[in-house]
Amino acid sequence: MVEREDLSIHDPWIDGVCAALGVPREALDVDAVLALAGRVAHRVARPMAPVSTFLAGYALASGAASFDEVRRVILNVPARDGDGS
Repeated sequence: MVEREDLSIHDPWIDGVCAALGVPREALDVDAVLALAGRVAHRVARPMAPVSTFLAGYALASGAASFDEVRRVILNVPARDGDGS
């Protein structure tokens, strides 16, 4: 069984970035963002994982959709033309 890394060791860095950018810490669900990135990395390509999280953040900043809606849209885009996955 693979042990999951304790991500809480990164909390000071996350807190610092949130403070520097003026983003409320409670607005970030690290597990949800990492899950989205992981799904994209496995379904599409690893380099697209950070691209997907940037696009999700950009869409969320517009206030037009919730994270769940943005995640659903991203995961429903086919990996490649005509791929259907």
